[in-house]
Amino acid sequence: MDNKLKEYAELLVDVGLNLQPGQTPHISASIEAAPLARLCVEACYDRGARNVIMEYVDDVVSRQRYLRADEAVFSEYPPYAKARLDWFVEKKSPSLSILGSDPELFKDVDPARIQAAQRAAGEPAKPYRDAVTASRIQWCGAAYPTAVWAKKVFPDLPEDQALAALWDAVYAVCRVTGDGKAVERWQEHIKATTRRAKILNDYNFKSLHYTNSLGTDLTVELPEHHIWAGAADRTPEGVGFVPNIPTEEIFTAPRWDGVNGRVYAAMPLALDGNLVENFWMEFKDGRIVDLHAEKGEEHLRASVDLDEGSRYLGEVALVQYDSPIRNTGLLFYETLFDENASCHLAFGAAYPGCVKGGNDMSAEEQKAAGLNQSINHIDFMVGTKDLRVVGVTHDGKEVPVFVDGNFAF
Repeated sequence: MDNKLKEYAELLVDVGLNLQPGQTPHISASIEAAPLARLCVEACYDRGARNVIMEYVDDVVSRQRYLRADEAVFSEYPPYAKARLDWFVEKKSPSLSILGSDPELFKDVDPARIQAAQRAAGEPAKPYRDAVTASRIQWCGAAYPTAVWAKKVFPDLPEDQALAALWDAVYAVCRVTGDGKAVERWQEHIKATTRRAKILNDYNFKSLHYTNSLGTDLTVELPEHHIWAGAADRTPEGVGFVPNIPTEEIFTAPRWDGVNGRVYAAMPLALDGNLVENFWMEFKDGRIVDLHAEKGEEHLRASVDLDEGSRYLGEVALVQYDSPIRNTGLLFYETLFDENASCHLAFGAAYPGCVKGGNDMSAEEQKAAGLNQSINHIDFMVGTKDLRVVGVTHDGKEVPVFVDGNFAF
């Protein structure tokens, strides 16, 4: 386990961030993730980091704040918090987030409090959010199994066995074996996703049509100059990095006003510390005009009402049903993993790099190019074993992209 944890930490620094000598990364992690965070700090210094900024989050304290703090604090965003983010942008500080919270951390918390806090952070955090979405800084999200998360995934196992089983699953899907070769395996994986992204870019589809037995019947129009991306991204200086570990997706942006039909979620969504289950969304001219969930509908509605852009899609991602994460047979209750076990969509902001020249456009130019604008970005899973996706070219030709849940090429 020690060898695997060290290999995992080095993978996050060398591939996730691709840290460069002289940079000052900042790492955010739950207090339970300290063993991994410390190894990441060590790896950063070994690679020539000028400094490492380490920040720990206590989920228990976060929950107490949402339940008990004065109502007014959730509509405030303190100047020191904005100054911190602005400094990260100025220094182009690479960002590593190590996740691992209880999927139902904020159960029984008033959704209005969470929504108020997100809205308060919207404008002050925009420069940092724009730097991340435009890949002007390296960033990576990863996970650290915790006991409470493990019991959610393996409810029938004793706590210690559940935690060990979750670690085994996380290592497996992250291609960490303890032999010190995870970086090499990821380099091969990046090549494979890049190959498929090129095929999709060569087709230059006008739209995609999704259907399956759940009832999904959705047409997603793509921007005229859209770009499909694989596992890796690149900063303007040419530094490659991998935003999510693990990742299996190939993604682009939909045209914000070009989505029509109904889509059914294929898996539960862990949203703001609450679970949303068995839900669907109806779209007309890009906008979510109706939705329903058997569980957690109030949290889903609060999220799509966060701002006007939250009512529109910002991402369309293709993931094989026959993929390492899906093949574990597990529901992780963590979007970082579950979105990479299933084709998914995201409501909220688009990544500017998903259209040609998008990273150099103003917000108005991005919108005109078809990219959605929002302070939100929420992935939800739509892929099933029988999912069919058909690409339609600009001359009307129909090309199978997904057949029975997997790529047709």
